[in-house]
Amino acid sequence: MLKPTFSTIHHVAIIVSDYQKAKHFYVDVLGLPIIRENYRPERQDYKLDLQLQGAELEIFAVQDPPKRPSFPEATGLRHLAFKTDNIEEMVTYLAEQGIECEPLRTDDYTGEKMTFFFDPDGLPLELHE
Repeated sequence: MLKPTFSTIHHVAIIVSDYQKAKHFYVDVLGLPIIRENYRPERQDYKLDLQLQGAELEIFAVQDPPKRPSFPEATGLRHLAFKTDNIEEMVTYLAEQGIECEPLRTDDYTGEKMTFFFDPDGLPLELHE
C-alpha cells in the first residue's frame, strides 16, 4: 500500500473572544475575503471562514473561551505566518492601522525578512517575505 500524501493545508482554525473585533481585524485590516459567515445557535457561536490563497482561515467566536496558557511557548499552535511580497510596505500599512510590529529581522535559516504582530486576542502572527 502506498503511503498517503498531503497536497496542501486545507484550513487553520482559531478561537477568538470578540467576534466583531476579530472580523474587523482579519477582514477589514488584513483584507481576507469572506467565504462564509454563520451564527450557530445550537453552539451559541459564530463561525467565519476566510479565504487565504488555497487555504481557509476559520474564525470561531465562542462565549468565554479560556485564555492562552502562556505567551507564546504553549503547546499547540505557536503562531500563524502570512507570506508577503513587500514586508516593509505591509509593516507601514499595519502601523497606519494602529497595529505595531516587532522590529524586522532576518530568518537565520532562509535569510528572508520577518516580523511579528498580534491579533486582538494576542495571537502571535508573523509576516514573512
